[in-house]
Amino acid sequence: MAVGLETRSPFLDHRVAAVAWRLPMAMKIRAGTSKWALRQLLYQHVPRELIERPKAGFAIPIGQWLRGPLRPWAAELLHPDRLQREGYLRPEPISQLWQQHLSGRYDHTTKLWTVLMWQAWLEQWG
Repeated sequence: MAVGLETRSPFLDHRVAAVAWRLPMAMKIRAGTSKWALRQLLYQHVPRELIERPKAGFAIPIGQWLRGPLRPWAAELLHPDRLQREGYLRPEPISQLWQQHLSGRYDHTTKLWTVLMWQAWLEQWG
């Protein structure tokens, strides 16, 4: 929750918390279903298919941003000469991943982001 998109502020109201605290457990969990009372209330106002569905993540398009607005920043941090000079990482495999990612044929966001965070940390604190 520290980095997620949350919309739970109504549940922080002390009056809502007090009511929830007083509810018997059978209204909180029933037949293995959590938030039973809340679900019953929602069924009256929201289509069932919006409630009974798997959680969906909120993905940030970092991979696209690396090909777009973040490209100059990333290119500077991933430049082979810079990597060679710093001496912590091997430039060749990183350059290969970067070029493949830029081509759009592959999505190496996770690997590249890890290297970029290392490089940004090194620039700031190294």
